[in-house]
Amino acid sequence: MKILYVAAEVSPLVKVGGLADVAGSLPQAIQRLGHDIRVVMPGYGRIDRDKYGIQPLVGPFRIPFQKGEEEITISHTKMNGGVPLYLVENQKFFGRENVYGYEDDGLRFALFGLAVIRMLEKIDFQPEVINCNDWHLALIVNLVNKLPEEEQAYQRVATVFTIHNLAYQGIFDPSVVSSVGLDESDLLELEKEREGKINFMARGISFSDVVSTVSEEYAKEIQSKEYGAGLEELLADKRDRLFGILNGVDYQVFNPQTDPHIALNYDLHSLDNKGANKKALQRECGFEAGTDIPLMGMISRLTDQKGLDILVEAIKAVLELGVQFVVLGTGDFRYQDLLTHLAKEFPHNMKAFIKFDAALAQRIYAGCDMFVMPSRFEPCGLGQLISMAYGTIPIVRRTGGLADTVKDFDPRTGTGTGFVFQNYNAMHLLVAIVRALEHFRDEGTWRSLMERAMSCDFSWDSSAHKYEEIYKLAIELRKKGH
Repeated sequence: MKILYVAAEVSPLVKVGGLADVAGSLPQAIQRLGHDIRVVMPGYGRIDRDKYGIQPLVGPFRIPFQKGEEEITISHTKMNGGVPLYLVENQKFFGRENVYGYEDDGLRFALFGLAVIRMLEKIDFQPEVINCNDWHLALIVNLVNKLPEEEQAYQRVATVFTIHNLAYQGIFDPSVVSSVGLDESDLLELEKEREGKINFMARGISFSDVVSTVSEEYAKEIQSKEYGAGLEELLADKRDRLFGILNGVDYQVFNPQTDPHIALNYDLHSLDNKGANKKALQRECGFEAGTDIPLMGMISRLTDQKGLDILVEAIKAVLELGVQFVVLGTGDFRYQDLLTHLAKEFPHNMKAFIKFDAALAQRIYAGCDMFVMPSRFEPCGLGQLISMAYGTIPIVRRTGGLADTVKDFDPRTGTGTGFVFQNYNAMHLLVAIVRALEHFRDEGTWRSLMERAMSCDFSWDSSAHKYEEIYKLAIELRKKGH
């Protein structure tokens, strides 16, 4: 198959969140299955052109936009593994330092979507299927279905729309769609009900041949009022072509046996070496160093979605149990301030790193005994998968991808890979932590738990096969005109 994979961020060129990790890894796994897959993203100003060998390919050429024209250039390079990567360059809209967060984000990604369509007229590659990710790329799906009849070639292209987080939908004034030649009065029923605002996410779901999301449980959850963010009925209508496919882990990057950022490498057969990483992290945090002292970690955006509200409610009780706790992340200022204050109040067993630091993150994965993810909702989650690879036991809420990947420890059968709680409140989180601490004191039980966690395989290869199947389905549905 010929596949065009479109994302707003791609690791390692630009990373804001987990989408970049997916876009950097999944195409390589699909290429290994023998398919011709290419990736396209905006050419942001922050990308180091020299470092990644980016060269001009096509252009400049002009495309109609708003009531005038915009000049577009296409650059290219190759990703790790040799997957071709195209960058859509436009200084005015993409030559900025940040990826998101501008008032004209709707216009920026509308222009990007139209430019991707027009790029295909200029390069020697005609995809059979386009996989668009999250609201930023939804207008591509819309455009493929609404192009004039003389452009029939595009209407034969199948589309897959992948939802990474339904909470972010891209809601804008209708003039955004008219900027790329779509009729701003041609609103979805849902948009008519909501004061005439267009909804990128809703359009991606409505117009795509197949919809996917990043775990099986999340695919079920988003069809309910609790998790559907107002789009539950639209998703339920698509249930026969809505699929949950777990994200994978790039074990070339997240591997304690080869990780260059940790104090001492180890694997399933040299778990005693993990203790050296724990002591190194304890010293880095200013804690007493000792392998018998339970050390918990959290690496997260500091938001309600990630469970920070119930964590801060429970944290003092956790610290009073003699636990050392380290958190790394940025987010809502109130949580940044709260965690900083707690670290000052409990300097001997609480440390808050309010920043983004990839190397420190890997030291936390390697050094901690337990990894806390009490998310309110979690489409897939990557932290729990990485922590298990490092033999660090996850404590998670049963939701979305966390429910699919972490199996609750059962001392009667000796099965499970972590500690799972159901109800979203501080007390149930605290109970799960207490359960984990009880078993941590039993060295044999804990060793077995670590070995089971490290034996889990969440590589991209399994997920790539499932994407291959939904691409085939999308092509088949498009040919049939469904």
